[in-house]
Amino acid sequence: MKDLLVRIGEGGRVVIPASLRKAMGVSVGDELFVRLVDGELRLMTVRQAVKVAQSLVRRYIPEGSHLASELIEERCREDE
Repeated sequence: MKDLLVRIGEGGRVVIPASLRKAMGVSVGDELFVRLVDGELRLMTVRQAVKVAQSLVRRYIPEGSHLASELIEERCREDE
């Protein structure tokens, strides 16, 4: 995708061009995470943020583990 020039409007508003909104799969009313990284403003959908978080956590979970099942088993033992 080629670079696009946008202008900062009243109140610091920036309009995301339609082609980028379509590529991100976002529309009016959707929420985005905004992050400043090395002087760059980065926008991320909630769906993408969840994927990033999952990949970070996955690094610390042994292969074959199923955390939800382990939590349910632990809660059942606590109830007994």
